[in-house]
Amino acid sequence: MELDSAHVVVTGGAAGIGAAAARAFARAGARGVVVADLDGEACAAVAAEFDGLGLRADIGSEEGVAALIAAAEAEYGPIDVFCSNAGIAGPYGGPEVTDAEWQRTWEVNVMSHVWAARLLLPGMLERRHGHLSATASAAGLTANPGLMPYSVTKRAAVAVAEWLAITYGGRSGVGFSCFCPQGVATPMLEKWRREDPSSRVASASGATITPDEAAEVLVAGIAADRFLILSHPELRTYQERKAADPERWLGGMQRFQAQIDAAREEMRGEASGG
Repeated sequence: MELDSAHVVVTGGAAGIGAAAARAFARAGARGVVVADLDGEACAAVAAEFDGLGLRADIGSEEGVAALIAAAEAEYGPIDVFCSNAGIAGPYGGPEVTDAEWQRTWEVNVMSHVWAARLLLPGMLERRHGHLSATASAAGLTANPGLMPYSVTKRAAVAVAEWLAITYGGRSGVGFSCFCPQGVATPMLEKWRREDPSSRVASASGATITPDEAAEVLVAGIAADRFLILSHPELRTYQERKAADPERWLGGMQRFQAQIDAAREEMRGEASGG
């Protein structure tokens, strides 16, 4: 995908990977970069760094995605790259999580990609040009202990991107990518570390990289028309192990969960003065 002179939209662009990606697209020569987020002031500040356009947007509804696309195209014309990066951690827990919390996590982490494709694909296919990039997570390839809605919705986001690439990729002229970052020093990761003792274990499971480093990998992957873009090369090894021996992989994840449970018990003991 040629990024020079491209019109790029980045959701979740107020901070973290999204903000870093917006800057990276601008450095790559994009003629117009739209930075979208619920935090309108923050994304306007990011966009001002490179004379882009900052827009407040709620991508948790089709109407919100449609309004963002309309505003972006009114400013810069047809969208060349839609970087669907916004996502939420959702609540801790599993089946006990309420339906309303499941629904909101599903809408932001999965349906936002579906709505973007529904609204943008017809024009991209007609022009035989464009790229849809979905940010999922390493949790979409493996799992994230403690966060069932996050793990499930990120797995679904990977499946959405795969289906689109299979169905519309190839000779259509339209590209598709799925970005699966692991440990990136974003506000989301810092929130997990503050709120959940399992972060003691998770922080040791791989090197944490900066948002700028993650964005570099993402933008280079889109430019190279790669489908699966990984922030950490070891993720490919984890995938291979999981595919080769699912039972062994599951056993390893169960041991990892046991470590997390032990860390939680330790923290409860410290909090109670035990």
